[in-house]
Amino acid sequence: MLDIAYIRENPDKLREACKNKQLDSSVVDNVLAIDEKRRALIAGVQELRKKANQVADQVKVAVAQGGKPSVEAIEQGKAIKAQLKELEPELKVIEEEFTEAMLQVPNVPAIDVPVGPNESGNQITRIEGELPKFDFTPLAHQELMEKLNLLDTKKAVQIAGFRGYFLKGDGLLLERALLDYSLDVMIKHGFEPMSAPVLVKKEAMVGTGYFPWGNEDHYRTQDDTILAGTAEVALTAYHMGETLTEKDLPIKMVGISPCFRREVGSYGKDTQGIVRVHQFNKVEQVVYTIADEEVTREWHQKMIGYSEEILKGLGLSYQVLLMCTGDMGAGQRKKYDIETWFPAQSKYRETHSASYFNDFQSRRLNIRYQAQDGTLKHVYTLNNTVAASPRLLAAVVENYQQADGSIKVPEVLQSYLKKEVIR
Repeated sequence: MLDIAYIRENPDKLREACKNKQLDSSVVDNVLAIDEKRRALIAGVQELRKKANQVADQVKVAVAQGGKPSVEAIEQGKAIKAQLKELEPELKVIEEEFTEAMLQVPNVPAIDVPVGPNESGNQITRIEGELPKFDFTPLAHQELMEKLNLLDTKKAVQIAGFRGYFLKGDGLLLERALLDYSLDVMIKHGFEPMSAPVLVKKEAMVGTGYFPWGNEDHYRTQDDTILAGTAEVALTAYHMGETLTEKDLPIKMVGISPCFRREVGSYGKDTQGIVRVHQFNKVEQVVYTIADEEVTREWHQKMIGYSEEILKGLGLSYQVLLMCTGDMGAGQRKKYDIETWFPAQSKYRETHSASYFNDFQSRRLNIRYQAQDGTLKHVYTLNNTVAASPRLLAAVVENYQQADGSIKVPEVLQSYLKKEVIR
């Protein structure tokens, strides 16, 4: 959510932001129209309350002096009360409309975000690591894992439906090693490890900006709770409604949780393997910073760096992309994706995503802090993937396969898995 004062002062900038993010720009005009009505009603109600107080004071004075209030004062008081009875419910309705309209307005992209309609406008900022060389044709991860009895999708589809999967034996243990290794790296960098609830309330989804835009992407329960697609939701909302102090910042959290996504709009895409699934496990990093975009941008780079440290530790080649306006979320101010090399596909595939929001999420969640000068400000928020499996697991399997059909365990994972090769 943006500050209404900013929206009033920058309507053209916001209309352009909507256009560049492939969103309906009429939301800007809508919120401004409702705001105008709201302000007029607020002014009217305040004026009537002021008059009501003045009349009440006149009545008190008359009574205190042993007299009676004038008929005029009594009639005036009744008239004001009737007007307030009519206007106050109207104001309550318009306030609700105003809040709903404010939630529809997206964040403005940072000045260095490229303008583009979709993924074609993303920019590769750098490529790291050497591509693996094979003297044989590398197998797709699912084929190799099924041969080694690490994966079963056939029975999973019978039980769970499309995109279901079982990880078995060393397949599961390798995933656990990946997640544990990633968690340990983040703990080393001073992040507080947390398990994150999978079921969250609508307020948390709205607060983090996944709703209203991502309504169709998530599963719901009969109790109207939502299965979160990332631990970002719970971690970012952790201090919802609280006022922190500047000395508390930055707050660094790393969460691990199962995640659920309906993958709406991806019908027929990535139907083979376990790159695009409905249920997966993820380690996610979230940071609150002070209300300073330069400080936030520094943290954005640090958080990307932690993910790169993990990929370098795993010996994987990857590329970092600066996402264009048409391929980023409504609430995001700037976003990077990291794509890791999949040799069987001969292409880089997304494995990480890092975004910052400034106060877009914290205004919706009402997370503030008292600055050193005594003023109250909203924290700035960031998040980034640390490790998402089974996608990262699939990348490891494809990159570390050997000619005899075995999988070499990356050196940094050998102490977790207690073996060097999976046969």
